[in-house]
Amino acid sequence: MKLAKTLALPAFALATGFATVVLPGLAQADGHSAMAEYGTMQITKSPTCGCCAGWAELARAEGYDVEITDTADVSAAKIDVGVPDQLWACHTTEVAGYVIEGHVPFEAVAQLLEERPDIAGIAVPGMPGGSPGMGDDPNARFDVIAFGGDAEVGEVFYQAGL
Repeated sequence: MKLAKTLALPAFALATGFATVVLPGLAQADGHSAMAEYGTMQITKSPTCGCCAGWAELARAEGYDVEITDTADVSAAKIDVGVPDQLWACHTTEVAGYVIEGHVPFEAVAQLLEERPDIAGIAVPGMPGGSPGMGDDPNARFDVIAFGGDAEVGEVFYQAGL
């Protein structure tokens, strides 16, 4: 009987340790898999762009279903979906009826898809250092700009690094 009590305490500790260490990870995995409900992210990029491939891998890690189209003429993709010239970056993504231009943080993508504002999309112009795919520094500060629909010209949708 004493042996059963001695084994019960470690078993309890293992069980609760499992619950506190593993179960939060499972909850996070469920949240990540929920991103696939928005459909496939169609990413158009240059075949030689490593930072765009990095952003696509980060999107997969976030739980998005990703399809990549490599093209030598990325400008045509931007023009086709109506990204304003001043907001152009290196890759263009379409998901759930929105355009995501450049190295947009996934927190901003999630906000866009959850709130569903009446805009065409969001963009991070250029290639700011520290943005996803460009060093992935959570302290990097840059703005994500909304465009099209009800968005004002230059309207900040999300501020990274704050």
